[in-house]
Amino acid sequence: MTSAASLFDLSGKTAIVTGASRGIGEAIARRMAQAGANVIVSSRKIDACEKVAGAINEAEGREAAHAVMCNISHKEDLRRLVDETKQKFGPANILVSNAAVNPYFGPSSAMSDEQFDKILTCNVKASHWLSHMVLSDMREKKDGAIIIISSIGGFVGSDMLGAYNISKAADLQLARNLAVECGPDNVRVNCICPGVVKTYFAEALWKDPKVEKMMTQKLPLRRFGAPDDIAGAAVFMASPAGRWMTGQAMIVDGGAMVSLGGL
Repeated sequence: MTSAASLFDLSGKTAIVTGASRGIGEAIARRMAQAGANVIVSSRKIDACEKVAGAINEAEGREAAHAVMCNISHKEDLRRLVDETKQKFGPANILVSNAAVNPYFGPSSAMSDEQFDKILTCNVKASHWLSHMVLSDMREKKDGAIIIISSIGGFVGSDMLGAYNISKAADLQLARNLAVECGPDNVRVNCICPGVVKTYFAEALWKDPKVEKMMTQKLPLRRFGAPDDIAGAAVFMASPAGRWMTGQAMIVDGGAMVSLGGL
């Protein structure tokens, strides 16, 4: 029987984490390294990535992390990310597609085509591109886990975050499609759907007094999420503990979706 510790062991695995210079991505990168994985820390800002990678290496006492600059809207950057990962740690066994954008808040009637295109390119097409770039190696090895960070916004309508929510709903279907395509090769594809987490990315939400009041007074767990609240779910999905889970959306939201005061 597999021991409890080995259920979550990622030793010998190589993980790519996008948007890993801060917030949820950074927390996932740190926890995956702690579980034994070699981690590629990626975002647009190489200095920030190098700082996170250095902190992980110091904490783990080994060369567990390596920084790679990548703008997810550029397909050539994604290709280079995968190639540099191979050169440094070998082919990726784990992909965490976490980086996303939301350049527009407000009703869809006032959103420009350029803003809509940017949201769909970064939040949907980039995950599609990057997944297929790592899939050939995963399928050859008959081993892989792809985790797309979606959102509870993918389940609800909004007059402020409508385009973002469209992209997050598309991520859910992307994971389902890939799960069906890749399952016979033992590649699992799942989504994590966070609620409002205290990150720079979600600052417009958690700094809103109305949202704060609702979260602290009506949410079952009475608080915003922290990046580390999402990291454990990612480790589970990437590890042997999640080996029979694919095509699913795991909601981690403090109870927002099950309460009348949900977002």
